[in-house]
Amino acid sequence: MPGKMRNLLIAALVLAAVSACDSVAYYTQAVTGQVSLLWQRQPIEELLSDPSLDPVLRQKLEVVRQATDYAEQSLELSANGSYQSYVELERRHLVWDVFAAPPFSTQPVSWCFPIAGCVDYRGYFSEDAAMAYASNLQARGMDVFVGGVDAYSTLGWFNDPVPSTVIQRPDHQLVALIFHELAHQKLYLPGDTAFNESFASFVSQEGLRRWLDLQQQPELFVQSVQDLLEQQRFIDFVLDYRRRFTALFASHVSEEDMIVQKQALQEQMRQDWREQTESGNDRYRAWFRGPLNNAQLSTVGSYYTWVPAFSALFDSSGQDFEEFYRAVAELAALPPEPRQGRLQSLMPAEPVFSPAVSSISISPDPAVDRVLFPGSAPARGKTVSSDQFQQLCGTAPVRLPGDLHVRRACPASGS
Repeated sequence: MPGKMRNLLIAALVLAAVSACDSVAYYTQAVTGQVSLLWQRQPIEELLSDPSLDPVLRQKLEVVRQATDYAEQSLELSANGSYQSYVELERRHLVWDVFAAPPFSTQPVSWCFPIAGCVDYRGYFSEDAAMAYASNLQARGMDVFVGGVDAYSTLGWFNDPVPSTVIQRPDHQLVALIFHELAHQKLYLPGDTAFNESFASFVSQEGLRRWLDLQQQPELFVQSVQDLLEQQRFIDFVLDYRRRFTALFASHVSEEDMIVQKQALQEQMRQDWREQTESGNDRYRAWFRGPLNNAQLSTVGSYYTWVPAFSALFDSSGQDFEEFYRAVAELAALPPEPRQGRLQSLMPAEPVFSPAVSSISISPDPAVDRVLFPGSAPARGKTVSSDQFQQLCGTAPVRLPGDLHVRRACPASGS
């Protein structure tokens, strides 16, 4: 999109010219980094037509193509030219985001930019630049956290390429990422990070669930379920501790005592997670090696705060994506306070599992299947025996480690 690129570059340069020196440097690196991505990208169709293409890369690019096609045909998500190209990068992450929060508050600091509006992070194409900015904030007394990001959306301003930083992910994670970023292109509300990320996370999770149903790959299905359950456990754990920190900061103790109690709670959080995961694989181990400060805690809340609310809105829209997007657009049009109130009214009275696994029933006992997630009728919310579930759904159990038995919730109707 040459016209849009030109307009964005001009806007960025004007902003830099009228801003402080640090803003000049920031916008310069942002423009340079984005242009570099667009300059280096290669059309996926051309790569796939090359017989010498690495077989592993070929398979991943095929998955990307299948995901974008499925998103357009079944999820009402138009790619608009994005993810039709690939860019090879010689770095660990695409960008590095800086997060910050006051030392005694779990509410993150926001930065405001053209197009994206106000967001709870500040991105850099250089890790060194991100660390330098974080150090500056830390010197001013802020809690800071720097996290690598492997993909982002320019919200349709450019035809975003698929970066090499995501290409080694398992197929289901790659597909979920594509759905997530395309959801941002579908609808984005400047200035509301929790709304945007929760919406995209829900669309990604529900889209992945439907995509997996078509794949007929039991191993991929099982791996996806394991990932989702582990992710939900992680989210619930972090949000629970975030509430504990919030309660601590609202207490009337001295600043000295609050510092001591904050450090003790951070260590307790680290130890609790270690004890919960010591007997199995833990893909979040590196995350818990971080400072576990307010800035780091905010990275989880922003992405999942309203996911259950969007799940409820999807159900009330008849699980029809076109109706759902219309309802979300109406929600986004509300002023901030009424919008927050509407989202809160959609939240369940009690915590629920992620809607991404809404069609799965799990039980440690092969004789009894308890439907933990709000799946499709007639299994929704019911407790049934294995034989009854087999009769209703016609599916065989899939065994997971730890003797968990997983089944897709059946699409049949009835009581």
